Amino acid sequence: MEEELVSQRKAKLAAWKDAFPGSDPDRYETTAAIAGILEKHDGAKKSSAEALASAEEKIRVAGRLVAFRKMGKLAFAHLSESGARLQLLFEKRALGEAYDKLSLLDLGDWIGVEGALFRTRTGELTVKVESYLPLRKCLRPLPEKWHGLQDVEQRYRQRYLDLAINRESLERFQRRFRAVEAIRRFMINSGYVEVETPMLHSLAGGAAARPFVTHHNALDMTLYMRIAPELFLKRLVVGGLTRVFEINRNFRNEGLDTSHNPEFTMMEFYQAYSCASDLIAFTERMLSQVVTEVCGAAEITYQGRRISFVPPWPRLPLREAAKKALGERHVPDGAWLNREGREEWAPRLGMSPAKASTPEKFLVEAFETLVEPELWQPTFITDYPVEVSPLSRLKPGSDDTVDRFELFIGGMELCNGFSELNDPDDQRARFKAQMEQKAQGDEEAMPYDEDYCAALEYGLPPTAGEGLGIDRLAMLITDTPSIRDVILFPHLKQPGPQSRD
Repeated sequence: MEEELVSQRKAKLAAWKDAFPGSDPDRYETTAAIAGILEKHDGAKKSSAEALASAEEKIRVAGRLVAFRKMGKLAFAHLSESGARLQLLFEKRALGEAYDKLSLLDLGDWIGVEGALFRTRTGELTVKVESYLPLRKCLRPLPEKWHGLQDVEQRYRQRYLDLAINRESLERFQRRFRAVEAIRRFMINSGYVEVETPMLHSLAGGAAARPFVTHHNALDMTLYMRIAPELFLKRLVVGGLTRVFEINRNFRNEGLDTSHNPEFTMMEFYQAYSCASDLIAFTERMLSQVVTEVCGAAEITYQGRRISFVPPWPRLPLREAAKKALGERHVPDGAWLNREGREEWAPRLGMSPAKASTPEKFLVEAFETLVEPELWQPTFITDYPVEVSPLSRLKPGSDDTVDRFELFIGGMELCNGFSELNDPDDQRARFKAQMEQKAQGDEEAMPYDEDYCAALEYGLPPTAGEGLGIDRLAMLITDTPSIRDVILFPHLKQPGPQSRD
């Protein structure tokens, strides 16, 4: 059936050459985008019908034909461009033979039109078309909005169709784009410099994660897709760039779920002469301002529950939160201090025994399993064990707790930040401990990076750094439960063999 419709459309395309001289051009000059026209005339200072009639404003616009209804010698249509829609009026009296050639157009075709703006009796801004030109044929019929593209995976695999017919999807991504713009503007206005660091690393450092591995043929060496830009950004601070940030992709060879994608977007930033508490205050200001700018208020609704971004936000030590949750589940006090207790309670609590192999890791895993999903309002979790924080600086006066925080909103981790370890000898010792863990089977343990330690010997001033998950922030501000709906082209399993009807 679809192939028959394609054949019909191809036949119409073949008729374009004679019917529309100059059709399918290499360019089409417009006077404005549809969104700009709507903003000018349908915005806060809405242009009246009388004002439009007296101005006789002529415009040239282009877009995809998404609606068409013909009524004798009149036809109304809608032209869509980047989510904005503008009504068109075709009249046989004004167009003559060109009116009859409208039958060669189909929904989905790209066309350009020229004409004067006016308002219909219902008040809708409309172009009275004086001429039109087909720009490109849509050879396959677009799915119907209510009956087509209902398969969620098809929306992900054919995002171009999703954006073409689902205005909600397009608006969701436009909100994400505005959020990134707002973050970038906030950072630059705060004195930060945007930089770019390598995507291919000789060592997979900067985070605890499994990397993707590749091979450089000319150099005959193994390389890793970066799991984090952290160590390169801190090298830049050593070099004298005291406030740097990067918004870019990270790659982690991990599973897929509603909040994880192997390829994801983060912003990492570093500020010299600062500690973790400085970045906590900075993050509150940044996110409250960005959310207010993009969403129109500092309060949003996510999955039916209100979230307030009005600072200040609570601070809660990790061990305290984990022990409280364990007590509420009647775990004997200190049961996790010995291996037998950990092996008994980890599976009973739905925790990963492999990730709870030591007392401190048990508490971290207990927090992530029992506490994290309940942290709906913005909450900073502080005071992480040094054992799980190989790049963080110790808190003053402590030998087992680092000056680190993570921000949780909507039951998800959104940010991870800390005062940076800047002692090269301490860093070497931490890397060696990570290597021992890797030798014991921990695939996420960090490798030993001697060049980074050498950079620290040239002096990293007191510095704090943070990573912010852009995709998860997009989930929150668009009220979207799955990360796949805020990534234009998410990763999916390969589909099985398919055939067209």
